[in-house]
Amino acid sequence: MALRVVFAEDNYLVREGTSALFAEVDEIDLVAAVGDPASLLKAVRELTPDAVLTDIRMPPTFTAEGIEAAKRIRSEFPQIGVVVLSQYAEDDLAFDLLSDGVGGLGYLLKERISQVDELVRALQDVCRGGSALDPKVVEGMLFQRARQAKSPLQDLTDKEREVLAEMAAGRNNAAIARTLFMSDRAVEKHIGVVFQKLGLVDEGENNRRVMAVLAFLEAGSTGRKR
Repeated sequence: MALRVVFAEDNYLVREGTSALFAEVDEIDLVAAVGDPASLLKAVRELTPDAVLTDIRMPPTFTAEGIEAAKRIRSEFPQIGVVVLSQYAEDDLAFDLLSDGVGGLGYLLKERISQVDELVRALQDVCRGGSALDPKVVEGMLFQRARQAKSPLQDLTDKEREVLAEMAAGRNNAAIARTLFMSDRAVEKHIGVVFQKLGLVDEGENNRRVMAVLAFLEAGSTGRKR
């Protein structure tokens, strides 16, 4: 069954172009496309979609209206998954989005819009209660955490940070190997070292990559320990 999606984007051309892309995708049923936060919340309350895709900056201030709307939607309708789109990887806004929990939330760069399959997968993931973070966003968050005093990320090498960013984005070993031009065996070795250095416990195949890493990032952004 197709996911019922509400899309929020103040730029008319982007909104119409993205709507046209979704019209060609069987997995998505775009039930509304709006241009501001008030219209977004109204559409969500009236249509109760499966997922929301929203720009991070919208009227009236063009600062973080998308983040505020995403958190409000998750609070009022926890069953609705939300993916936020941003032109740039903004670490502070990403931390703000994830400060109350990572389940059912995504943060992607707008360049991913043209990669429809990846966008559809992100929407499906958040609808299932998972998370979807752009690798560039994750890498920025990791470097920000590494700058903090006594952060275990300071012990990671550049290559280990790259592997961790790909892991947090949900990539499997084969995909990481292709992206980073490494062998599968080298990827497995780096993953083992990363989890050892971060002190993360293996919680099973379903949670080991994405949820454990994101839980660590969430704890770092809020000051909580798990």
